[in-house]
Amino acid sequence: MTSPQADKEAVPEEGYERGLNSRQVQMIAIGGAIGVGLFLGAGANIAKAGPSLIVMYALAGVIIFFIMRALGELLLYRPVSGSFAEYSREFLGPFFGYFTGWTYWLMWVVTGMAELTAAAIYINYWFPAVPQWTSALVFLIILFAANLISVKLFGEIEFWFSMVKVTAIIGMIVIGLGVLTLGFSQAGDTAAVSNLWAFDGFFPKGIGSSLMTLQGVMFAYLAVELVGVTAGESENPEKTLPKAINTLPWRIALFYVGALTVILCVVKWTEFAEGVSPFVKAFAVIGIPAAAGIVNFVVLTAALSSCNSGMYSTGRMLRNLAESGEAPKVFTKLSSTKTPALGIGVSVVFMGIGVVLNYTVPEKAFGYVTSVATAAGIWTWLMILISHVLYRRRVTAGRLPASSFPAPGGSVCSYVAIAFLLFVTGLIAYDADSRICLYVMAGWAVALGIGWAVLKSRNPEVTARREPDLEKVG
Repeated sequence: MTSPQADKEAVPEEGYERGLNSRQVQMIAIGGAIGVGLFLGAGANIAKAGPSLIVMYALAGVIIFFIMRALGELLLYRPVSGSFAEYSREFLGPFFGYFTGWTYWLMWVVTGMAELTAAAIYINYWFPAVPQWTSALVFLIILFAANLISVKLFGEIEFWFSMVKVTAIIGMIVIGLGVLTLGFSQAGDTAAVSNLWAFDGFFPKGIGSSLMTLQGVMFAYLAVELVGVTAGESENPEKTLPKAINTLPWRIALFYVGALTVILCVVKWTEFAEGVSPFVKAFAVIGIPAAAGIVNFVVLTAALSSCNSGMYSTGRMLRNLAESGEAPKVFTKLSSTKTPALGIGVSVVFMGIGVVLNYTVPEKAFGYVTSVATAAGIWTWLMILISHVLYRRRVTAGRLPASSFPAPGGSVCSYVAIAFLLFVTGLIAYDADSRICLYVMAGWAVALGIGWAVLKSRNPEVTARREPDLEKVG
């Protein structure tokens, strides 16, 4: 007879189909790093920080790599679905596992709202008369229908969505380099590397304004940790996960730093504004109208892809919480296609709040939801890092086996990343526009605290701390 903890650890993967192959996991990881934060959010951030935004993306990219290597070490120590909640539960206690699982669910629900908002904005490029909320609602329904499929088909859809995004960015870089070196197109006379500093310098609005964009930059990196959620449905996590994580620096260097550098050389930073995709703007300036329409289609698929991934994640996280006794048991059930259909459905209902926001405050909807998603994402990343630090302490003390994929520098990089995330949280608190997300998170914490108190009174065993069964480790 197995222990309750052993049963609990085995359950998250039980019933799922290991249908994600290496090719799909790699592209899900790449696609997770390319979302609406880059394609749409970067426009507003360029207007705030100018060319210095490149440095902000590079700096944040280094921190994201530290977070992912910490997660990678934990995943290879004990690969489980719902990994963030599981590690918080193990190293910080049941309440933190409960809080992290629900907060990661909130992050993806809110991110789904942001992606729906972005998709509606992209539709306005072709159909300006169509209200934002209408487009958002239509996409929500279509994606919900598409998500009730096998994980293998989900992986294939995400593979091709990611291929579209990657091809578009590489195409933008190649065309931009052609404009810079050969001088063709309408932008040929004004495109130059000197555009990076010719208009009031590299930090045109000061270092302070540049640092204030970090909250938006961090939102752009949300979802890179999605590979951790796929652990329970990957064919060979011991091989595919390290490869996906180790290629992250190259993806950041190419898709974020490289693409933004080329765009800001081709187009003066002063021409960018909030709500305008830098990629669409760059093609329009170059003078290829058809290409601008194509890029708009690409960024539309990017938004829909990320929302689709959000539905995937929320369903799995709700099932993990239910298996741990921290959500209604009904969420443990799988459909005939081995997907947590009910959990996805409930998440989609909450994503519908984004449709309401697009109806009531369409001009502010994107800013509101991205700030809340960023705050929830920062909590998740902090839990990964703190769990990693505590795991390394136990390994050093000889209480736990070492992972086959240790993070470089041990716990040092995790401490650096923790300090950085706390700094970004301080920036969010300082900014009047984004501060609202901290009020939302405070309300969320109170709601979860009440839920925990009710859970503890009804089922004390669920809230009791239990050590993992070390026979299951490795």
